[in-house]
Amino acid sequence: MESKIKSEEMDFLFESILQLKNIEECYKFFEDICTVNEINAIKQRLQVAKMLMDKRTYLDIANTTGASTATISRVNRSLTYGNGGYDIVFGRIEEEKANRE
Repeated sequence: MESKIKSEEMDFLFESILQLKNIEECYKFFEDICTVNEINAIKQRLQVAKMLMDKRTYLDIANTTGASTATISRVNRSLTYGNGGYDIVFGRIEEEKANRE
């Protein structure tokens, strides 16, 4: 599947993100590069995706996160028909948790 966003500029953005070594560096970088609203929108989508994967209802997700049903539906489409990005991230988080235990 061909990416809709692939470009040299996006490669530079992602290479920049991959240089971050810890959560503190992520806070510094993302607070510099994004507005608070942009960061909150990304945070909300990630929360929605996790809750959808945990089989929570749209109503529960909307009440917990404040996300609109349109946002929840959009994230659900990405989980179902997307590129597997959420699966990669959530899978690695679970692996890391298991390794720590």
